[in-house]
Amino acid sequence: PRHGHRPQEEEAAVERVLLWEKSWRPCPKARRRLQGCLAFVRRQLLRVGEDWYFLCALGVLMAMISFMTDLLVFRLFEAHRWLYQEIGDYPVLKYLSWTMYPVALAAFSTGFSQSITPHSAGSGVPELQTILTGVMLEDYLSIKNFGAKVVGLTCTLACGSTVFLGKVGPYVHISAMLAAYLGKMRTSVTKEYEDKVKQNEMLVAAQAVGVAAVFGAPMSGVLFSIEVMASHFAVRDYWRGFFAATCGAFMFRLLAVFNSEQETIMALFRTDLKLDFPFDLRETFFFLALGIVCGVVACAYLFCQRWLLGYVRENRFTARLLATDKPVYTVLVVLLLASITFPPSLGQFMASQLTMKEYLVSLFDNRTWGELARGAPPGGPGHLWHAWCHPSVSFFGTLAFFLLMKFWMLILATTLPLPAGYFMPIFVYGAALGRLAGETVAALFPEGITPGRPVVPGGYALAGAAAFSGAVTHSVSTALLACEATGHLAWALPITAAVLAANAVAQKWQPSFYAGTIIVKRLPYLPPIRSRHMASYRVRVEEFMSHQVLSLAKAAAFSEVLAALTAAPGATDFPVVESAESPTLVGTVSRAELVAFLQSHSDTGEKPAGTVGDDCAVEPVMLQLSPWTSLHQTHHLFELLKLQQLFVTRGGELVGTVTRAEVRR
Repeated sequence: PRHGHRPQEEEAAVERVLLWEKSWRPCPKARRRLQGCLAFVRRQLLRVGEDWYFLCALGVLMAMISFMTDLLVFRLFEAHRWLYQEIGDYPVLKYLSWTMYPVALAAFSTGFSQSITPHSAGSGVPELQTILTGVMLEDYLSIKNFGAKVVGLTCTLACGSTVFLGKVGPYVHISAMLAAYLGKMRTSVTKEYEDKVKQNEMLVAAQAVGVAAVFGAPMSGVLFSIEVMASHFAVRDYWRGFFAATCGAFMFRLLAVFNSEQETIMALFRTDLKLDFPFDLRETFFFLALGIVCGVVACAYLFCQRWLLGYVRENRFTARLLATDKPVYTVLVVLLLASITFPPSLGQFMASQLTMKEYLVSLFDNRTWGELARGAPPGGPGHLWHAWCHPSVSFFGTLAFFLLMKFWMLILATTLPLPAGYFMPIFVYGAALGRLAGETVAALFPEGITPGRPVVPGGYALAGAAAFSGAVTHSVSTALLACEATGHLAWALPITAAVLAANAVAQKWQPSFYAGTIIVKRLPYLPPIRSRHMASYRVRVEEFMSHQVLSLAKAAAFSEVLAALTAAPGATDFPVVESAESPTLVGTVSRAELVAFLQSHSDTGEKPAGTVGDDCAVEPVMLQLSPWTSLHQTHHLFELLKLQQLFVTRGGELVGTVTRAEVRR
């Protein structure tokens, strides 16, 4: 009896100690009132909906990260520029200052990010596309990858035009990682379980925030993220993307005002394209021709980029470097690129001293360079076009040389194992392509197609940037992105025409940049069916399904369950049928249920042996395939519902299974 009262005595002693500790805390009544007020405020805030707060926090945090990164990159780039200018007229020292600075930054970016996690390299967009199809990739959304991506990307961007890499893709990845972390915080605040649907909603909004935080363009950010990231989009997520992207874009431009960079909120790449008569109607033909040219060049770019990315992984020397000494590979490639862009050598024909933003500002200039070269004095902030002029070569030659050299330099830079984006470089490349076309049209029609209405080459640069980047990424929203980033919607019609023409060519012959990367990396991503005229309607499920199906009967006991778990160690769900003689599909049972079944039953005969049908929770199968279902319909179901596996039945009997691997093959 004494031992029976001991637990009660110990509990009473613990309660007395806790009561004694609380009595020594000051102002117990005030504390209770304050806790009650905080609980009331929390209930009122959550009544509005916690989604609003977390989406706003996501947008604001991404805008702050983007702005601080831009500020730090600007300081680092200015330090490089100051070092190069102050080194004196010593060619060797100038060469070393021009090349060693980006080489050191790129090597640090590679070494630092790879030492933390190898998943931080590249843009991260192909992996996000795979995650949004329902395949979970480990560590791609972890917080340590977030830190590695931010630090590595900052060093990559500080390399400047020598490496010529951007930040759109990494910012989308960073925003997704931040959204995943905020989702975990939300579960701790609301005490609710975060399911897959909630996670996908936050990731979809994060993609739009990533684009909006770079260009300050919320509308095109949402549309671009939908086009690039999702084959199917739930309309219920539309407002989440717009709200988060608007918060991010507004905060990003507001920070520029607070930093005295601008007087008010305005477009990121502000231009002075004329609005009273932006373009002649007959110029639409030239814009369509420009779109076709951009589509052809994009096809060549996509083919060469995919080939080189695969070759680097298969070549014995480069594969060994990428496997064991990634910083060494980065040093060799960046040294080559920096040596080519050295201003006293080939760099003087490529305007290599300009930053990415200065490239776009100069190419979007509304004035005709031919007229400026004849009568404008050099110098001044509005004379960035002088970087494209050379005493012995006209700006036509420098633009053509820039396009020729940057074509293979951009492709080579995509093989670097460091955090980097690839959208901004192709945007600049397309702007240069459009500028060359615009200056050519202006030279052919000095007085304009309609006399007194001169041609504006900056409009062609805008259309070229949107068309080439849209063709490479297989998206049309780049037309709106170009208009939003420059603040000129008057050019929306010719720009959209050029983008559509470029996409018509590129989508016919090549997969997109991100789809090509998925192919080379062999990610578990379901490729799209690119044409309605393919034979996917005539291919039936029975032609590619797996006929070897490991199933369990409802009367299966300990030995059968143990054999099934041993035979399929990676399976998460097992089909349950009526019996081996009558394989009518009843449902599925999870691996966790079967493991619990093994732990609680035995076949030794000491106690009654249980069966799967009696002791396990068998979930009904809501969706089944017929052997005569077409490949096109099956592909559509896997894409729309983010499925990993479907069972095939004939007359209710289980005859096979189809996984993503079979559909992909």
